[in-house]
Amino acid sequence: MHTTAKIGLYSAALALAFTGAYGIGAAADPLARTTSHTPHTDRQESSTTNHGELGGSTPPLPGGLQITQDGYTLDLLTPRLTAGRETLLRFAIRDDAGAAVTDYATAHDKELHLIVASRDLNTFRHLHPTRAADGTWSNPVELPAAGGYRVFADFTPAGEDARPLTLGADLAAAGTHQPQDLPPQNATAEVDGYTVTLHGTLTAGRTTGLTLGVAKDGKPVTDLQPYLGAYGHLVALRAGDLAYLHVHPEGEPGDGTTRPGPAISFTATAPTDGAYRLFLDFKHQGTVRTAAFTLPASPASPTGTAAIPRDQNHTGAEHH
Repeated sequence: MHTTAKIGLYSAALALAFTGAYGIGAAADPLARTTSHTPHTDRQESSTTNHGELGGSTPPLPGGLQITQDGYTLDLLTPRLTAGRETLLRFAIRDDAGAAVTDYATAHDKELHLIVASRDLNTFRHLHPTRAADGTWSNPVELPAAGGYRVFADFTPAGEDARPLTLGADLAAAGTHQPQDLPPQNATAEVDGYTVTLHGTLTAGRTTGLTLGVAKDGKPVTDLQPYLGAYGHLVALRAGDLAYLHVHPEGEPGDGTTRPGPAISFTATAPTDGAYRLFLDFKHQGTVRTAAFTLPASPASPTGTAAIPRDQNHTGAEHH
């Protein structure tokens, strides 16, 4: 996948403070706040989903913060690699008996979606690995910079009662690390001559609309191509702990009402206020591209309306 530019949503700037040569191991997650989760699934429901209004029972943890959930474990067989060198990233999903899972439900044309993101949210990869007969998944990956990364496996086990899951594990890229700030808040992203513009806001605990418009050389793109069953895929990661949300566009190709651009509309629920990094994958002229945004989620006021967002003093440049 072409990932020259990256996008995201987030409010508290985060950069892991590594200095000098980056050694073996990755940094521990910051303390995560309890939140809701929108997983990558056609059904758009999950054991970790809570789309209700603020109040009520405490919602479960969002996806990606746990390596084990509901009897399934992400076994990262390649826990470290060298930055700038292509490496075969290998992993397995194991059941509660320790056996590698080999039977999955298909979601958006794939059995499993693999996300790799740096902890400073400057690097993003959306991959579709190959599964061997023994249940081991693999995908070549080259990470541009040393430092800490998070690997997310987004999948649904086969079975009538199975629910979609997103499991996460730390990945270390060795080399000389240069810490990067979270990219500053932006409403426009440029990638390969395309301009993607983000309209909409996020409010903690409430569902809001987001629209991303795609243009090329100043002209609206009206012939986006379906990619994994949609005109766009949006992944959001919360700065600080990289809590994972996967939101979906409204409508789908061939439904008679959804147009192939220039606008791709989504609904999203930010579990908490804070900074989010948003990554949009879209396909045009046979190539998948990724645009990235940083967007703050404002806290919800007691009256149910959005409070004024805190000032976001992010620094740093987009990492290409």
